[in-house]
Amino acid sequence: MLEDLLEGAGRSIVFGLVGIGLMAVGYLLIDLLTPGKLRDLIWVERNPNASLLLASNQLGIAAIVFTAIFTSYDSFGQGLASTVIFGLLGIGIMGLAFLVLDWMTPGKLGEVICTPDRHGGALVSAASHFGAALIVCACIS
Repeated sequence: MLEDLLEGAGRSIVFGLVGIGLMAVGYLLIDLLTPGKLRDLIWVERNPNASLLLASNQLGIAAIVFTAIFTSYDSFGQGLASTVIFGLLGIGIMGLAFLVLDWMTPGKLGEVICTPDRHGGALVSAASHFGAALIVCACIS
């Protein structure tokens, strides 16, 4: 029993580190897609649009990681690989969703996200990110 408990705790640590790593990659994606430094936009300027987009991105990645772990293979290695692969795939698809939305709308979406006043485009972009993540979640089996 103790052996099973320790094995589960060890797996939790590894999956947790992978999840945090994927969320860090998601942060970097949003930082690349928006002008300026994301940390300054959110924590110094308190920009609600950038905060909303990053929050939806982080929740989307967490949903993908959760789904990948929940439906994990019997093999720890396969489950870990699945989590990394689907996590990176999800981040890529969320980035693509941002670019497609940017292409379809007037102006530059990154600049809209950086405006200090709440903007409906940020809400649409956040929904697009989270929706893309849910699509990836549905594909995990």
